[in-house]
Amino acid sequence: MKNLVLLCAICFYAVTSFSQSKFNGLEMNMGNLYRMSDAKTRSISPENFTGEKGKGGMATLDEKDIRNKANAANAARDLGQGWKVNPFIIIKPGETFTLAEIEGPGAIQHIWMTPTGNWKFSIIRMYWDDETEPSVECPVGDFFAMGWNEYAPLNSLAICVNPGSAFNCYWQMPFRKKCRITMENINDNDEMRLYYQIDYTLTDVPDDAAYFHAQYRRSNPNETSVYTILDNVKGKGQFVGVYMAWGVNNNGWWGEGEIKFFMDGDTEFPTICGTGTEDYFCGSYNFDRDGQYKEFCTPYSGLHQVIRPDGAYRSQQRFGLYRWHILDPIRFEKDLKITIQDLGWRHGGRYLPQKSDISSVAFWYQTNPHTKFPKLPKWEEIEVN
Repeated sequence: MKNLVLLCAICFYAVTSFSQSKFNGLEMNMGNLYRMSDAKTRSISPENFTGEKGKGGMATLDEKDIRNKANAANAARDLGQGWKVNPFIIIKPGETFTLAEIEGPGAIQHIWMTPTGNWKFSIIRMYWDDETEPSVECPVGDFFAMGWNEYAPLNSLAICVNPGSAFNCYWQMPFRKKCRITMENINDNDEMRLYYQIDYTLTDVPDDAAYFHAQYRRSNPNETSVYTILDNVKGKGQFVGVYMAWGVNNNGWWGEGEIKFFMDGDTEFPTICGTGTEDYFCGSYNFDRDGQYKEFCTPYSGLHQVIRPDGAYRSQQRFGLYRWHILDPIRFEKDLKITIQDLGWRHGGRYLPQKSDISSVAFWYQTNPHTKFPKLPKWEEIEVN
């Protein structure tokens, strides 16, 4: 029976792959890795800022240009050019650095980075084609599901965070004309050291390809007891996931709230209504086994981080959760709004409207242009205390 299931899966991938009239290498999977393509693989890093063919590892010890500065010149002083002369960049307080600027058509396929310092104070932004407003704008820690500025292992299809602090993103991000990715250091004291690599393909982009978006929000505290994950999305697309950093300010179980998807003209009542927070994140019964929260990571969902009070200065329960809609995207035709109730328990079996510290990053694809994002909070409102 197992062999039959495996054979069916292989046949499915093969059939879907061969059904494409022109294979462009954008949607690689285990079922079509053998297929040839005219797509060109490129990669941007501090050792090749432009990603050009045959232009990697060219920094020299005496480069003056910031784009070619030999940040590891001292370590490489005996070996010279080609020997890990410039493997990282330094972003000073208040500075914005352009990590990548790519002429399309093509698609980002993988991003790896190891940012130092306060992950809440490093803001990653992405712009597609001729945009002046970003389609992605998040603190870098939250984008990679590390919203509490503390490392926790995460193993999923879309995001992986590996020891010691390696951030990996596998969301496909197509663009037709160009792509620009920046990092801003909003820290007013400390510089940021950043190792990074952006892997992409130059290839034709299908007409029905939508643009990747990611938006950060935070409510601290959540005064209304209804947290808005996403609002004012206009256009056609699909919601593909959310990361939430949930800080609880009361005792007891905190996740009774329902998630609600209002789409395509819904007003008071949503089209999709969940049954509880842990249910939406594909767990059950408070994530509890034997009176303890149990962290877990799966390809599509997880409670990957539980920060427990230590009896001294770490006084609050804090949780990191993700849910990727990779096989079950939430499709919308005209508009989308997503909320989740901030709900716990009080005495007598009554619900407690909570006032938690909640932040989130919503991930979705849509046709452009998109509506302008809410203004990113100042560092004082982003900082974790």
